[in-house]
Amino acid sequence: MARITKDQCLDDLKLRILSTDLAPGSDLDETSLAEYYEISRTPMREVLHRLAGAGYITTTENRGAKVASMDIGTMRTFFQTAPMVYANIASLAAETRTAPQLDALKDAQLAFVKATGAQDAQAAALANHRFHAVVGEMAHNPYLVASLDRLLIDHTRLSQRFYRPSTADEKGRIVKASDQHDALITAIEAHESALAIDLSLQHWDLSRDRMERYVRPDPLPVDVVSLKDRRNAI
Repeated sequence: MARITKDQCLDDLKLRILSTDLAPGSDLDETSLAEYYEISRTPMREVLHRLAGAGYITTTENRGAKVASMDIGTMRTFFQTAPMVYANIASLAAETRTAPQLDALKDAQLAFVKATGAQDAQAAALANHRFHAVVGEMAHNPYLVASLDRLLIDHTRLSQRFYRPSTADEKGRIVKASDQHDALITAIEAHESALAIDLSLQHWDLSRDRMERYVRPDPLPVDVVSLKDRRNAI
């Protein structure tokens, strides 16, 4: 591939992680990545350091780097924390947003509508990521925004399934998600903090169970190992 800058390398690795092209928990070999992106190991090491600082990867001394895990402990914390962060971010956004930020939010929504209309799951997940990142910027709160940025990494990875609907109900949820985005924009524009909180929580509830399926697949049938023979199973 053509030689790229450190920032381009960083952005591409973020995209590959968010789209799950690089699977959660997978190893990242510094030498292989440097060869792939045609940059030396020193700038690649800097890129990995920046990814680790942003929560995309984890690094351990003498064990290299891994894509941030989505294990049970991480997901439990995610589902406990996300609604609180999203609600507080939305409330502050309605109070402190600026006109340019509101324009950026509307642009993000246009990209989301285009992606969902094209049934492009990856583009939809990334557009949704951008939408909520802009809401975070509106809050002007570095403590909450740091939490939001980390949450959005896992939210975007989990939502890959949400944007690949297989039933009419799932397709309807995507349409409703877009409608909720529009309603949230209206609430933020009108400085309606209480309404923004309510819409944010409704929006979370809409996709929560679908995202949970990503880490909690449907159970196996009871008769996979019959009750009669279970005592003999190894």
